[in-house]
Amino acid sequence: MSTPPPSVTREVRLVTEPKGLPGPELAVVAQRLPVPGPGQVVVRNRYFLVFPGLRTLIGGAPEGVPLPTIHVGDALFGPAVGEVVAAGPGSPLRPGDVVTHLLGWREHALVTAADCTVVGDVLPDPAAHLSSGAAYGALTRLAGIRPGDTVLVTGAAGGVGSLAGQVARLLGAGRVIGSTRSPGKAERLRTELGYDSVVVSDVRSPSLAGQLGVAAPEGVDVVLDTVGGQQLTAALEVARHGARFALVGALSGQLSPHRDGGSAPAEIDTFRLVTRGISLRGYNGSDHPDAAEEWVGRFGDWLRAGEITFPHVRIPGIERVPEALQELFEGRHFGTVIVELPPH
Repeated sequence: MSTPPPSVTREVRLVTEPKGLPGPELAVVAQRLPVPGPGQVVVRNRYFLVFPGLRTLIGGAPEGVPLPTIHVGDALFGPAVGEVVAAGPGSPLRPGDVVTHLLGWREHALVTAADCTVVGDVLPDPAAHLSSGAAYGALTRLAGIRPGDTVLVTGAAGGVGSLAGQVARLLGAGRVIGSTRSPGKAERLRTELGYDSVVVSDVRSPSLAGQLGVAAPEGVDVVLDTVGGQQLTAALEVARHGARFALVGALSGQLSPHRDGGSAPAEIDTFRLVTRGISLRGYNGSDHPDAAEEWVGRFGDWLRAGEITFPHVRIPGIERVPEALQELFEGRHFGTVIVELPPH
């Protein structure tokens, strides 16, 4: 039985302009919770996603990003899973329905019912609906993995990358290589997620291109790039003829305290692109609307069969949210970062 919504709830707001990467500039603030109007519902959030794309939105979303900029005084937002606890007149949703929506970063959300998606039992854990389907979409729609391909995943310990290597293997890759900034994470990628080799991109390690040459002496066929910058440059040096690059992220820009999160420059050897017939394509989920539903179905099947895991960490309570975002930017977590709110 659903618990009626309270009259006051809490949300996370940007209270001051960040100097560098956001963190302490966030605060948990009490907010009056309106009664849902026609076609609206109140959702009690159970889980919401902490994701690096917030850096872009807080820094001033550049042209082409289909989400609004977050200004001082605004509440943050992002993917969430929750339970409908009140429904306005004419709403097709009812109390007790479990839905996904984009108004996370608050305990309760007033959402238009049309902006919610009801989740069934296709995934064994509701929190798994916060997994990123970008890797699956990019690998199936852009890269077209062929049996035996050698695949490189940059940023392999992040929310996208920690799934990408597993998905690549399930799609037929013969060898999977990853990159990460942490030797500890490199070990986990090998032992827990089955990466054949992992290169470390911190300043104390040998050159990234040199490490990749050792890890993939015959080159790579597919690159799933979540980072950009120097890692993309290095990946091009080991690309085989006809290699397919699928670009799904720009962490080198979003995790840099010296940028605004809206750019991630990389040096590209266009001569190499031409002579080796390499393709570089950016993946935008809105261009492939069928991929998300397909991902959820296959992800559920793979989870139940024990063929894939969902690497993630759960941060308990909304009070931990500012700290959780800062920890994400500092690279302290492995996999997807989720805030878990109490059920009542």
